[in-house]
Amino acid sequence: MGYGCALGAGSIWGTTGPLSTALYAQGATLTGIGFWRLVLGIVGILAVGLTQRDFFRIDRRGWLLVGLGGGALVALFEVAYQFAISGAGVAGAAALLYTAPVLVALLAKPLLGERLTTLRLLLALVVMAGAVLAVLGHSTMGVTIATTLRAGVVGGALAALSYAGTTLLARYAVPRYGPMRVLFLEILGGIVVLGIVLPLAGRAPAPPPSSGGWLYTALLAAGTVVAANVLFFNAAKRIDAAPTAVAATIEPVVGALLAFALFAQRLTPLGWLGLAMVVGGVAGGYVEEAQSPSST
Repeated sequence: MGYGCALGAGSIWGTTGPLSTALYAQGATLTGIGFWRLVLGIVGILAVGLTQRDFFRIDRRGWLLVGLGGGALVALFEVAYQFAISGAGVAGAAALLYTAPVLVALLAKPLLGERLTTLRLLLALVVMAGAVLAVLGHSTMGVTIATTLRAGVVGGALAALSYAGTTLLARYAVPRYGPMRVLFLEILGGIVVLGIVLPLAGRAPAPPPSSGGWLYTALLAAGTVVAANVLFFNAAKRIDAAPTAVAATIEPVVGALLAFALFAQRLTPLGWLGLAMVVGGVAGGYVEEAQSPSST
């Protein structure tokens, strides 16, 4: 169940690139997309919270660690990943993002006390190598590296760091506060951080410029903010952080296939080999967790 939830989350996250690309075509700004999808997302979470008793009764540690710390990670991810998509393309951004499983596997032992087996580390390295090959095999990347591509690579690396931090935090916080509370705290914190930092940086989050832009933003909010995170947090509640991160690595496969079908973004044979390695690593992670006596 835990691995299935992580696979579902990664599959939904695979729609982020195509929907964001459609938003660029509508004239939406990079920094505005992340902010407004969080705002729309928290509206739905608040509607759920108001129907649950004591939903907002959270201790100080939760507000500080999950709200402030998790919110800062969410804010970093929202901006960095949009720059990654814009600069490196949908498949490249998703592939860069999923260097995170190696970080999660290495940090989960000292921070959370999780076991670091040889197989877990090997699977994380396989999906990371596949992600790198997918980036190198992205056919829009020529020999001359443009500024936008450099920004995309930096954005992808920062998104990977924030994703790894969020995964580790979820494994700690979700069993204590529940998936919906953690999601509420992180999104609220992300909105506050972005609402302060973006105007100070001269990039105030402009709203979507059209009704179509609002529709795509609403789809991002409902799918990639609420539904995917609920699944991901339920996965983190059931299985360790390392296999959760590996399973969600299905995202670049979904993102690349959607980009191939919708936007004519192509991968070379090297890129397809990378995506095949990702699929193999994800499948191997499932087999490893299914054989573990602690899996649920």
